[in-house]
Amino acid sequence: MVAAGAGHPGGDPQRVAAGAAPGRITVKERVLVKIAEETAATTLKVDRSDVNIDVAEARGGMAVTIRTPLPIPNLEDTAAITAGTPVLERVARVQEQLRDRIGQITGREVTRVNVTITGAVIAEQKRVR
Repeated sequence: MVAAGAGHPGGDPQRVAAGAAPGRITVKERVLVKIAEETAATTLKVDRSDVNIDVAEARGGMAVTIRTPLPIPNLEDTAAITAGTPVLERVARVQEQLRDRIGQITGREVTRVNVTITGAVIAEQKRVR
């Protein structure tokens, strides 16, 4: 996979595409996978080892498939459950965030983000002082 401007500090895709930079910039698929894994784990607040990512070429950009558990509040915390966003809405918002963030980091257009929720993990409760 070749990413215009990737790996070039302040990489300007138009400048690179116009031939102002000598040579070619190639970003291996495993690098894109690692970027997507870290971005998904950070966004969802889950362990990176729990996130599984596939990246593929798609319509002039890249498609990202994510398999991950979803953090949920403790089921005994009825206030958190009542105040929470429904799962489908949360996942739709995560798809948008990941599309934008992965695209921003890689310099590539992310044309599709598929998310499969593989389970649920209890979100860590933050102590209020």
